Amino acid sequence: MDNIKVVAFDADDTLWENQTYYDEAEKRLGEILQEYGDPETVLKDLFSIEMANMQIFGYGAMAFTLSMIETALKVSNDTIPAAKIHEIHSLGKSLLHIPSTPLPGVAETLETLQKTRHYRTIVITKGNMLDQENKLERSGLKKYFSHIEIVSDKTPEAYCRLLDFLGIESHELLMVGNSFKSDIAPVLTLGGYGVHIPFKTTWQHEKTDEFDHPHLFRISEFSELCKIL
Repeated sequence: MDNIKVVAFDADDTLWENQTYYDEAEKRLGEILQEYGDPETVLKDLFSIEMANMQIFGYGAMAFTLSMIETALKVSNDTIPAAKIHEIHSLGKSLLHIPSTPLPGVAETLETLQKTRHYRTIVITKGNMLDQENKLERSGLKKYFSHIEIVSDKTPEAYCRLLDFLGIESHELLMVGNSFKSDIAPVLTLGGYGVHIPFKTTWQHEKTDEFDHPHLFRISEFSELCKIL
């Protein structure tokens, strides 16, 4: 840990709440499409379509909205009224304006790290660039980070490119995030360090088997990060 030079943070569901709003949108979609199928089946179709579209649309509210509309067309055999398509479009569009209020302890911890530690702090997040930039601005947390990295996906290759850009080795990076699959596992594989802070809800795509590792820390509250660093 004495070698750590950069502490990188995930954004959604690490710095502010995000998945809860998508869960609510999925529930509402099931209600809108209930005449075409039970909600469980509709949401299974939605997830399947999201996965098929991921290589084209990536992550984020706009990709999610397009997948919801495609789901509506599929389950209705292209007979769904335009009014309902408009309702689904508005539902997806509302996700571009969700609150990005920092989760408990986030602002205070980042302030403490900035004042008392000599780490470079950055954000690496995936999703739509404009949406993620807007959320960061609304959160009021941008001042704590020297670099913002928005990627299409958090693969080991993406982390390697980040390491090259930062000019550091993998063992000099500590990644903090809620997703073991995207935030923690790739960094541990490369030889870096990870701090896993599970969120109360997890998108199905981000669920994965977890494992122990000598470079892994698990905490339940963001403020516990100060004890590690």
